[in-house]
Formats: sequence, C-alpha cells, structure tokens
Amino acid sequence: MKTFSLRKEDVTRRWFVVDAAGQPLGRLASRVAQILRGKHKPTFTPHLNGGDCVVVVNAARVKLTGRKLEQKRYFRHTGYMGHERFAPVKNVLEKRPERVIEKAVWGMLPKTTLSRQKVKQMLKVYAGPEHPHAAQQPEPLSLAEAR
Repeated sequence: MKTFSLRKEDVTRRWFVVDAAGQPLGRLASRVAQILRGKHKPTFTPHLNGGDCVVVVNAARVKLTGRKLEQKRYFRHTGYMGHERFAPVKNVLEKRPERVIEKAVWGMLPKTTLSRQKVKQMLKVYAGPEHPHAAQQPEPLSLAEAR
C-alpha cells in the first residue's frame, strides 16, 4: 500500500465559527491551531495547507485563568538596542482584543512560511459577536467536541 499524500487540487476547505466568550485562552487557541493546520482531518499533510478556515467571535470576552490578566505581558523589540517594549495583556484586551487570540494561536503553530500564510488568510478574529463571513456558511464549532 502506498503512502497517501494530499495534493493541492484535492484540498476541500470548510469554515468554522467559534464563540470565544467564557473560553480559556489556551484551550481555545490550541483547538483553533489544530483546525488551521488540518490535524483534525485524516488527510493531514504537514507540507501542504490542508486546514480549514476559522472565524472567532467575541474575542473581547475570552477568559484568562489565574492571575494572567495582571501578570502576563507581551514582548516586542523596536530594533534598537535596549528598546524592548512590554504590553500587559489587560491593556491589549482593552485596545485590540483580536490580537490576544491571534498571538496565542500563532504561538501554537510551527514558525514557518506556511503557518504565517494560514494565520493571515484563514484565521479571522472579531471582538464582537458579528462577522462578515455569513456567505461562507460557517459551521459552529464546539471546543468540547471529541478530538
């Protein structure tokens, strides 16, 4: 029996919508990363973009457990010596709540050009309950489903 390898022409994409309200950030991000990568499909191929598109709504109402709201900080560097910038997650949740979920999902994907492409094109995050992707007929995805 030959090893099956998915071809780009054979990829079928589905759309899922995930409600982030009250969901723990890490569990939400790991499930979304699995769907983006395509590991939930029996035709998973690591070198091919065979995952599905995910729309995350209610990003502003995601739950952070423990004291992460006060203690967790995001790091970035300006490019100049000694110019590190730290942003507390509380401030980021107030200004751009989409960024918190995007960074969490990105942290759970391999750091490759394929993963950057997946995050940019296939992950859509919205702070409120409304999204403009009704034409794609996204299916609701429960995080409690069996993997």
